[in-house]
Amino acid sequence: MQWQLIESSEALRLLIEQESSCDVVIVDTEFMRRNTFYPEVALVQLCFVTGDSVSDMAWLIDPLKIDSPEPLVALLTNPDVLKVLHSASEDLEVFQRWLGVLPQPLFDTQRAAALLDRGFGLGYRALVQDICAVDIPKGETRSDWLQRPLTESQCDYAGLDVTWLLLVWRELNEQCVRQEKLHWVLADGSDAISVLGTDVYKLHTRIKTAWKLNSRQLGALIAVCRWREETARSRNKPRSWIIDDQACLKLAVEDPLTVNALRDDIGLPSPVVRRHGEELLDLLTAHREVPDLDLPVKLPPPLDAAQRDQVKKLKAEVREIAVTLAVAPEALVYSKDYELLLREAQGDVFELPAHWLGWRKEAIFVVLRQSLARLSG
Repeated sequence: MQWQLIESSEALRLLIEQESSCDVVIVDTEFMRRNTFYPEVALVQLCFVTGDSVSDMAWLIDPLKIDSPEPLVALLTNPDVLKVLHSASEDLEVFQRWLGVLPQPLFDTQRAAALLDRGFGLGYRALVQDICAVDIPKGETRSDWLQRPLTESQCDYAGLDVTWLLLVWRELNEQCVRQEKLHWVLADGSDAISVLGTDVYKLHTRIKTAWKLNSRQLGALIAVCRWREETARSRNKPRSWIIDDQACLKLAVEDPLTVNALRDDIGLPSPVVRRHGEELLDLLTAHREVPDLDLPVKLPPPLDAAQRDQVKKLKAEVREIAVTLAVAPEALVYSKDYELLLREAQGDVFELPAHWLGWRKEAIFVVLRQSLARLSG
């Protein structure tokens, strides 16, 4: 394996121009996210494939020294170049924040491994071990990628990430073609991109006891969670650094009226009260004026015993389907899908998840709806 640092906009332009005829680019990123809301990009690694020609050169792009990343934007959005990443969700956040674009079309090797029944949610190291019989060292995993200059050890580590991923992709891609699953992997990549960030204002549903709230309290919780999200983004700080989930819940339930109540009853730290106390009180005051008709519908309670039994039967059916398709069952139906199926059967109306409408529609969800109708009949 060889690697070369790209440390200027001109060098980046020349590299992308040099590789303009490539068919596939292997992509990885290094970033830091210790005390920030957004990931701070520190390095982008690329390895190019053109036809049958495979290079062992890893190109390490230093975003801290690149003023004009437009050539990289053009590469990532070129519809004729396949982008290969592993467990791409955080890398997608990096590119969305830094460049304002997302890599398409996308082949996620973690997703491909699951759809080939090689394991669900496999980490990069485990997948390389499985396919290449190589145990990648973890020595630089927690190093400071924002430090400059980068060490030779860091560059070796970063370069190996994409060179081994290239070999992993070649094996998985061949299997996908043989099993006629390549379009499944690409469709899942497209779905991952389309839903990125769409749950930003559903964060209140992650608070376990939110279902106990009445409509007025739930509306307050939604308002507080949205305020926290916007504040965390504007300050580029983790959500919990603004206020934690428990504080959000207490604000919604207790509806404090004074700054002292924020401190004494809700338990907000004094610095938070000084900085955000008046904002929160104004927010809650405005919410008290919301008409009852405009309040949200209560969240559904946890599944009861009968519903949990239905879920068990649906999961058993999914396992049988997964065997016939040679797919990890968790890659066919996600855990949250089962409750949505039950809600749909009860007449709830909601926007269907993107993955319900693609290749899974006839093979999976039509079948499960029919089974659920029989179970409920």
